Amino acid sequence: MIWVFLILLAILAGAAVAFPSLRGPSNDVSREKSAMAILTDQLAEVSRDRERELISDTEAQSAEVEIKRRMLALSRSPDRGPSTTGSGRAAVLAAAIAIPLFGAALYAVTGTPQVPSLTLADRVAERADAAEIAELSERLLERLESDPDGGPTEGWLLLAGVYSRLGQPDQAAQAYVRVLDRPDATSATFSLYAEALIGAEGGIVTPAAETAIDRAAALDPSNPAATYYKTVALEQSGARQEARDLLLSRLNAANGFQPWMESFVVRANYLGDLVGAEPISLTDYAPLMRGPSQDDIAAVSELNEEDQGAFIRSMVDGLAARLEENPDDLDGWLRLGRAYDVLGELEESILAYESAQKLIENLSPDDPRRIVIREALGN
Repeated sequence: MIWVFLILLAILAGAAVAFPSLRGPSNDVSREKSAMAILTDQLAEVSRDRERELISDTEAQSAEVEIKRRMLALSRSPDRGPSTTGSGRAAVLAAAIAIPLFGAALYAVTGTPQVPSLTLADRVAERADAAEIAELSERLLERLESDPDGGPTEGWLLLAGVYSRLGQPDQAAQAYVRVLDRPDATSATFSLYAEALIGAEGGIVTPAAETAIDRAAALDPSNPAATYYKTVALEQSGARQEARDLLLSRLNAANGFQPWMESFVVRANYLGDLVGAEPISLTDYAPLMRGPSQDDIAAVSELNEEDQGAFIRSMVDGLAARLEENPDDLDGWLRLGRAYDVLGELEESILAYESAQKLIENLSPDDPRRIVIREALGN
């Protein structure tokens, strides 16, 4: 499984930076080559999942297009060498919020526990990987505990993340506890700690977990993980309508599309079913995701496949022509990039996102459009 490889890579990277004694001499590998290797592995993993019927052909095709687009974007960028610890730290914290949140939401919708188990060879390989990771994590734990200064925060966060992905939330929670009282403890630290506590209790939000959630929200009201888990606590206390309202409030506060919004929409509709509310759509809250009108869709549905393709092409070409006349339309370039992405025209998609990138200089650092562009270009 690809996550096993990623966890192992994260441990080795963290140990190499924070604890040189854990590794021997190694050759420098460029950031581009490392990233390309990961993407290649992801592409193979999608193919294997399709063969096992873990995902549908449509899901596999969508994933393959996304991975190939990132590979194309990576091949177009210059090799910048190993990433810096500063940017890496930010990426780890960002991923730490997003991955558990979206993973949980995705499994809630598409999980298939009835799928047959892996082959014996696959299970043996996974056990071997898990054993190696467990050994590395134990060495990291020993190093952290032997540090007279208590061990660096980044080390404990890395260890906690590994425990979470190994299915050991109780140990992850213990690792997070080591840094909660430190001045550099962030909103993300508390929301991740809450997630670990909830996982250790089988999905139940305990008083300790709710305290951590509230602390995370106090430190950063915009932290989507804190909001998400607060709605879990509210639902468990019987306040389903309040939980749904909180999700809608956070969605309304978003400035354009952000990755966490999809899981919020899924949960809002789940709660909406329980309280008898109308379903909502991501396009209601993410202008960048808006497509043709209902009239357009109705008209296209009556056309044959060839005419449908011509209609869609005319819309995309029309948008491209308008952008030639008005090249300062940032949202227009983002829509065009996404349109080309859907059409599978990856080169054109990259060019559109590169045009958008030229217009973000005056945006605030937390503007979600920066995230959309960065992810599209694989930066």
